[in-house]
Amino acid sequence: MNKEGVMYIATGERYVKAAVRSARTVVQRNPGLAIHLFTDRKSMESTFKGSLSPFSSIDVIENPYQRSKVDYMSRTPYERTLFLDADTAVIADIREVFRVLERFDIGLAHAMHRGPNRLKAIRLQLPAAFPEFNTGVILYRKNEGVIRLLKEWEGFFKEMGMDEENDQTTLRELLWASDVRIATLPPEYNVRFLKYHLLWSRSEATTKIFHLKQFHRGWLFWFNKKTHTTRYFRKLGLGWLVNLIKKVKNRA
Repeated sequence: MNKEGVMYIATGERYVKAAVRSARTVVQRNPGLAIHLFTDRKSMESTFKGSLSPFSSIDVIENPYQRSKVDYMSRTPYERTLFLDADTAVIADIREVFRVLERFDIGLAHAMHRGPNRLKAIRLQLPAAFPEFNTGVILYRKNEGVIRLLKEWEGFFKEMGMDEENDQTTLRELLWASDVRIATLPPEYNVRFLKYHLLWSRSEATTKIFHLKQFHRGWLFWFNKKTHTTRYFRKLGLGWLVNLIKKVKNRA
């Protein structure tokens, strides 16, 4: 068993193809890093014909549904796992992130949506200063405490009717009550909105992982480099905006 690896859990041809695109960015920037996919049998048979590439290994999901990741997170083949949603793109060498697990059990970035509906209580009334964590990028160790947490998450999520809006809400409460050591990943490891990537100055954060819902459709996937972003805005006649952003960043 590889000690470290990236894992995807995707069902349905559209999402599996998105996972393939995402995994290719991992291979490009992190050669040699193992990548595992859990997917449904139908999507596997229609997508992979004679080659597992870009994945190192693939397993079949039984009884798939939209949030199968909640069921299969605990089944990782790695001792140290970086789970990525299919709508991600890795644009840097991120292998050093596994070092976080030398000190912590699990690492996640905060969810940027923090309206009242995102801070609702189910079992526990928690402070707003402990918001939800985004579940599209999760770094974790395969130890007793984390596996117990993930199994509890699976049960709690199903108890709440498997509503996709509750995956982060349920995990938030379980993390609060858990004894696992939590590391908060910096926002550059889970960039949910292009505005941050565009406006961070050179002295601030540098994007490592994009996590954009548009990647499911593929049309925005070439936004994996700042040069591509610049070309896109210029094609839209927004070159003036690019120049303004550059001036602001140069002054920072």
